Amino acid sequence: MREITYQEAVREAMSQIMRKDERVFLMGEDIGVYGGAFGVTRGMIEEFGPDRIRNTPISEAAIAGTSVGSALTGMRPIMELQFSDFVTIAMDQLVNQAAKIRYMYGGRASVPMVVRAPGGCGTGAAAQHSQSLEAWVAHVPGLKVVQPSTAYDAKGLLKAAVDDDNPVIFYEHKLLYGTKSEVPEELYTIPLGVADIKKKGKDVTVIATSLMVHKALEAAVVLEKDGIDVEVVDPRTLVPLDKETLIQSVKKTGRLLVVYEAVKRGGFGAEIVSSIVESEAFDYLDAPIKRLGGKEIPIPQNPELEKHAVPQTEDIIEAVRSLVRER
Repeated sequence: MREITYQEAVREAMSQIMRKDERVFLMGEDIGVYGGAFGVTRGMIEEFGPDRIRNTPISEAAIAGTSVGSALTGMRPIMELQFSDFVTIAMDQLVNQAAKIRYMYGGRASVPMVVRAPGGCGTGAAAQHSQSLEAWVAHVPGLKVVQPSTAYDAKGLLKAAVDDDNPVIFYEHKLLYGTKSEVPEELYTIPLGVADIKKKGKDVTVIATSLMVHKALEAAVVLEKDGIDVEVVDPRTLVPLDKETLIQSVKKTGRLLVVYEAVKRGGFGAEIVSSIVESEAFDYLDAPIKRLGGKEIPIPQNPELEKHAVPQTEDIIEAVRSLVRER
């Protein structure tokens, strides 16, 4: 099977969806001729024109409000935030409108919209353009939250997100855009709420999200030389969360490390830990659960400081070794 980049997979998914469904259109800042802040929509305006690839003013509140309104009238908008941090400017429209309308109207109205949000650090973009705020939106009933870690997952999950009748926040880590994986040419769907075991193992479960999935897999290669067999589980979607796959993995290995890039305090990893503690998997634990998250600081611009602000492969290796030492 051919290999394409994460960036190409997202663009291909949107293009194939738009060819099949005229209700789908894109909105965002500089997504037309410029091709978006990270080049994901490059070339799409030439095929679909300015009516369906809509450049917007620099106003995330306006983009989100227009998306909500158009979704209510039967369209299926995909809106792009240049950086996921800018969700802060669109919170009223997303949290108080998009997330609640279907419930408040007893299911007679729906808001089928997708918010594409390039997130995470690693590009030297500093504190206002490098955050991981997925726990904020995951807290809100009515919003679904997706974090694909591979090009294959990104294409299939984006199709599911567009098909969903609820608003979906679709996080794309900026450092993943250039990564490659095998991706079918045809359009396909990966259901929301289905986790994926990226590597099977028997000694320790590492549940990781987004970019941290790749760091966990790198750590697993090193740990294998120590005789430690790591199972790496990728939830893929935070809301809905596939608790059963996570529980079964922990029951098998008896040890759990949860890794995420967001600030450790209040991060979504705590929700994953709670899901295990409140399940039958708790009785299978051979050691206390460990959690690795970002430090409680704004993301620095300096590249070396930036690396120290979030978990790295070496941190995962050390955390797993300490888990295995505990009896």
